[in-house]
Amino acid sequence: MTGDPFVAHRSLLFTVAYEMLGSAADAEDMLQETWLRWADVDHSQVREPRAYLVRAVTRQSLNRLRSLSRSREDYVGEWLPEPLLTSPDVAEDVELAESVSIAMLTVLETLAPTERAVFVLREVFDMPYGEIAEAVGKSAAAVRQIARRAREHVAARRPRMQVSRSEQQVVVERFLTALRTGKLQDLLEVMAPDVVMIADGGGIVSAALVPICGAAQVAPVLARAERLVEALETTPVWLNGAPAGRIEFDGEPAAVSIEVENGLITRIYVVRNPHKLTRLDEPARLAR
Repeated sequence: MTGDPFVAHRSLLFTVAYEMLGSAADAEDMLQETWLRWADVDHSQVREPRAYLVRAVTRQSLNRLRSLSRSREDYVGEWLPEPLLTSPDVAEDVELAESVSIAMLTVLETLAPTERAVFVLREVFDMPYGEIAEAVGKSAAAVRQIARRAREHVAARRPRMQVSRSEQQVVVERFLTALRTGKLQDLLEVMAPDVVMIADGGGIVSAALVPICGAAQVAPVLARAERLVEALETTPVWLNGAPAGRIEFDGEPAAVSIEVENGLITRIYVVRNPHKLTRLDEPARLAR
């Protein structure tokens, strides 16, 4: 099995599916579907197994994404991507780390399914337009136009400024300390005035149903958390290629990712939906 191209490229295929779907559980399902199709073909007739497998997982993911787009319209509250525990070395590939960040996956969620597939395959994995065209069932000329529109769409919505991982780590640790102690002033000092907090409870656990805007509103909400539970524990972790936090509210986990600009937090993403917190114990294997 070690010589099987599917096994060799499994991390790549998972990353493609995850970036298209924003869900590790759905990505694993797409890998299973792709494996079944790979097992049915005559491997001697496949000249480029890597390209074949990427096309196959892309098609499966596109079909799933189209059905998910409809079901997510009925999602209770805000929908956020499923966070992944990652090792610090993922951040060494800056483009990969940015592409799997919660911030970028949230932006990708605003693209149409085909636009998302084209953007991911071209901008993250640098696939030729001809191969992308085969994967999405469009002409190469059409794919070029889709890629241009998708790039413009993402550029207008992606985080405005990239910060070093060390700078983000410092801000994360300040934020987690302020959250654990419940000190309102410390929380205010680590946030930008126009900070936005988005929470995802999936209708299963309590979470704000709409984004909370402004430090004057966000900080008091977070400061109260320490007084509303008997035990609040915070742990710095790496999620989706960046420093982040794992929080335990009376033993119930949550994953927190942030965006930082000029040393202050501009976005806070809080995932509390327990169905999205199953990937916080073992680092995901990502590749491109």
